[in-house]
Amino acid sequence: MTSSSSQPYRRHAVPEEYSLCNKLFSAGIAACMADLITFPLDTAKVRLQIRNSSKSSITETMKLLINGDYIRQSSYPSKSPGMFGTLSSICRNEGPKSMYSGLSAGLQRQMCFSSIRLGFYDDVKAHYQKIFAADSKSSPSVFIRLLSGLTTGVMCVTVAQPTDVVKIRMQAAGAQPGPKLYTGVFKAYANIYNKEGLRGLWKGYFPNVTRNSITNMSEIVSYDMIKEYILHHGHMTDNFPCHVVCGFSAGFVATVIASPVDVIKTRYMSANPGQYNGVIDCAKQIVSENGFRGLYKGFVPSFIRFGSWNILMFVFYEQLKRKVSEMSHPDHVPILIPEKLAQYTPLCTKPEVK
Repeated sequence: MTSSSSQPYRRHAVPEEYSLCNKLFSAGIAACMADLITFPLDTAKVRLQIRNSSKSSITETMKLLINGDYIRQSSYPSKSPGMFGTLSSICRNEGPKSMYSGLSAGLQRQMCFSSIRLGFYDDVKAHYQKIFAADSKSSPSVFIRLLSGLTTGVMCVTVAQPTDVVKIRMQAAGAQPGPKLYTGVFKAYANIYNKEGLRGLWKGYFPNVTRNSITNMSEIVSYDMIKEYILHHGHMTDNFPCHVVCGFSAGFVATVIASPVDVIKTRYMSANPGQYNGVIDCAKQIVSENGFRGLYKGFVPSFIRFGSWNILMFVFYEQLKRKVSEMSHPDHVPILIPEKLAQYTPLCTKPEVK
C-alpha cells in the first residue's frame, strides 16, 4: 500500500506553545517531586562536604564526628565514609528522620528556585533571541542559551536565597554537638534572623549566585541542546527515554562544572559566624586543608544525587507540562509552530509505505 502524501504524527507541543504559568507551576512541582525522592542523597552530600571543616569551638587536637561526638585527630579516620556510609551513620546515630532534616525548607527552595530558573528559561531565551539574533526565528545560539541560563540563575537566587540558607543549616545541624539548633523551618528562619539579622538570611549570596548561575547554565543549557540535537537528527522521539538520557547527561555536565563552587558555598553557608573572612578565605582554607581534591569532596554523591534528581525533575517537568496543557485545553491537538517545523522535520512526517 502506498501513501501519496506524508501523514503528520500527533506531536506534543514545543516549549513556546506552553503558557508561562504552566511552565512555572510544572517546574516547581516537578522539582519538589524529585527532591522528595532524592533528599537523603542531598543530606549525605552536605555532610560529606562539611566533614573536614574546622569548628571554632574545637581545639586543634580534636575533631567533630558526624554524630556530634569528639575524637582525637590522631584517631580520626582519614578515609571518607562515603555516601552510603554517611547515610548509614545518620540513620544509626540520629534516626531515619534526620535524612530528611530540612526537607520543608528544601521544598520551599525548589518551588521558588526551579519555578524561576526553569519556568522562565524559554521566555527569557526567546526575548534574547529577538535582541541579539539577526533572525529571531532561527535556532538560538549557544551564547543566547548561556545568557538565558545565567539570567534565570541570578533571578532565582536573588528571590529565594533565604530558603537555601535554612535548608543547608538544617541539614548540617545534625553534625553539631548538643541539642538541635532548629526544631522547625520557621523557627530556623527566626533563629537566623535574630542572631545574624537580615544579612544572615542572605549569607553566601554571591557564592550561591555564582554556583547557581554556573549550574543553571550547564544543566539547563546542556539539556536544551542535547534534546534539540537528538530530536533534530531523529535519534529519539520527544518522550520518556529522551528525557531520561538528556536529564542524566545534563546532571553529569552540571556536577563536573559546579562541584567546586558547590563545596565552597556549602562550607561557607554552614559555617559559624566569623569562621571565614569571606568566600575567598573559605576556598583557601579548603584547599590548604584538603588540597584541590577538597573542592571535589562529595563528588560521587553529588553526581548520584544530581544525576538522579535531573532525570526525575526533567521527566516530571515534561510530563506535567503536557498534562496541565491537556487539562487546560482538552480539545486542543498540539502541533508544531511553523518556524519549528524545519527543525524537527525527521520527526514530523511519517515515511511513505510502499
